Amino acid sequence: MGYAVEMKTDTLNLYTDYLISHIGYATATGLSSLLDGEISHDKVTRFLSERVYTGKDLWQQVKSSVRQIEGEAGVLIFDDTIQEKAWTDENDLICWHYDHVSGRTVKGINLLNALYHHNGVSIPVDFRLVHKYPFSELQTRAVKRKSEFTKNELMREMINTSISNQLKFRYILMDSWFASKENFEFILKKKKQFVAALKDNRLVALSAEDKEQGRFVRVDSLELLDKESVRGWLKGFEKEVLLVRRVFTNKDGSTGKLNLVCSDLTCDGDTIAAFYQKRWKVEEFHKSLKSNAGLAKSPTRTVTTQNNHVFMAIYAVFKLECLKIKHKLNHFALRMKLMLKASRMAYDQLQILKTA
Repeated sequence: MGYAVEMKTDTLNLYTDYLISHIGYATATGLSSLLDGEISHDKVTRFLSERVYTGKDLWQQVKSSVRQIEGEAGVLIFDDTIQEKAWTDENDLICWHYDHVSGRTVKGINLLNALYHHNGVSIPVDFRLVHKYPFSELQTRAVKRKSEFTKNELMREMINTSISNQLKFRYILMDSWFASKENFEFILKKKKQFVAALKDNRLVALSAEDKEQGRFVRVDSLELLDKESVRGWLKGFEKEVLLVRRVFTNKDGSTGKLNLVCSDLTCDGDTIAAFYQKRWKVEEFHKSLKSNAGLAKSPTRTVTTQNNHVFMAIYAVFKLECLKIKHKLNHFALRMKLMLKASRMAYDQLQILKTA
């Protein structure tokens, strides 16, 4: 798998290689210095400022690689992540977002990703950044911020885009944040299937009669074994679904439970559990974005340059995935190899300076 290079500039590859190989903050001056001035810091700054790079640009870069590995058994995984930027000035992009993982509101960038996974390969195919614009409340006149679109609306837009791009997939995987009636109906209307986690308080009925009579119970009250499935109905959703329980043993010896829902009635509990296990790939992707591609390590100040740095970080992780396939090493092992090489060169240079 090689890198697609349909963008106009080699600066894309220079900047993303810099993100992968660099420790610390990524700056235009730092990249210029690394290349001994072969590219000016002004050129890098202009590259980051000239226009906003979007999911469409990402698709153009990864499309040829996706076509090499895609298949009907591929899955499309959606999840968002928040990169805290507590000390950066607030704007339409870097502002306050509710983090449903930590259960608190944090200041930073909220990024929604669509990750395509097939045959052990994970490629980002689309992304959206949540922008929140200021408005004044009528009663208090307090200035607050609000996004024009919810993350669920953005996800549905991304599903449409992936279908328009003729991406081959059948299942959409998502956590409980995106497990809404509107999303489920939309996915089925597009002739796709879903596997999603459910919050413990979601109400379900296990028979058509119970559904008609309004006899619903909490999904976490169902007595199911690990990977056991049962047919049922979610309250407010008309289609019959499969409900599956996952049971885990935590590191401290305690037992954890996860409730799953699947729209494909031909599946069994083992198959649904295996599908949802693939959702972990997006967690790995987000971890690599933050640890290996410098997602937070940019002193950019404008919305455009901040947006484009995020785009570059996503593309950098895609490049790491290509290298993973080629060298049979995961993202972290690849980057460690680079860091060890750099440390060795620095050590050797130090010995030269000591004897000069």
